[in-house]
Amino acid sequence: MESKVNIDSTRRQFVSGVAGAVAASAAGIATGAQAATDKADDKTRLGGVYAIPELAPQWKQLDLAKILKYPAAFLSISQNNSLYKPWGAQASERHWERGSLPATVKAAQAARNAANFKTFAWIGYEVFRERYPQSEFDRAQYASWITGLETWPDAKKKADNDLVDELRALVRPGDLEFSEQALQTAFVGTTLPLDLSRKGIKTIVLTGIHADWCIEGNARAARDNGYLPIVIGDATACQRPEDEAAAFRRINNFFAPVISSETFVKLLQA
Repeated sequence: MESKVNIDSTRRQFVSGVAGAVAASAAGIATGAQAATDKADDKTRLGGVYAIPELAPQWKQLDLAKILKYPAAFLSISQNNSLYKPWGAQASERHWERGSLPATVKAAQAARNAANFKTFAWIGYEVFRERYPQSEFDRAQYASWITGLETWPDAKKKADNDLVDELRALVRPGDLEFSEQALQTAFVGTTLPLDLSRKGIKTIVLTGIHADWCIEGNARAARDNGYLPIVIGDATACQRPEDEAAAFRRINNFFAPVISSETFVKLLQA
């Protein structure tokens, strides 16, 4: 409110001439406009591709192009209507404006064109978990996700977890489709581990939301199960863009290389 009063006061002074010379006022307005533009640019550069760090020293020693030629799996996690539709339960995060979806489409199409990608898994993450087995922690946490949404009909709850249309168009017969059953990993309570084992998968490419939750959790689980995870940074996102740089640094430093979708495509073509 204080900011609004100051702005209104400045406008009144300008109109009445009290603010000083017209030229000086115009210069001030131009400077303010440039500052606003710079601030907007800073905001758009907080996350996504702008937050991807330089590869950690240990990954620089690797031939990632070679690793991406191993039998591979493409995992899209939680890229559902809940996050990408204005009516979704998590619509306040506005991910349809933030770039992860087109980057995922780009990466998925490139993986489809690479014959060594044997598994494509489209993994949902339900926020309405009334039928899930729940510990005391789970009951408290899951209930907090749907505060104010308890009256949603079952059909809308189901639609909330449906794969977003842009990715639905990429699904082919034989792909895996299931929802995570655990808090932050697809490696517990699902068919994923068996599928990966049967197909001799070595490399796992991860896209999806949230980078600091399911993506990090699955990268950790993949490493602990002997796989080689690679995270496509701009095809993921955190709840808030300003959190992405820290999430990517943590993943990149300790668990998996974080690269852009453009780099991923180039590595596949190398």
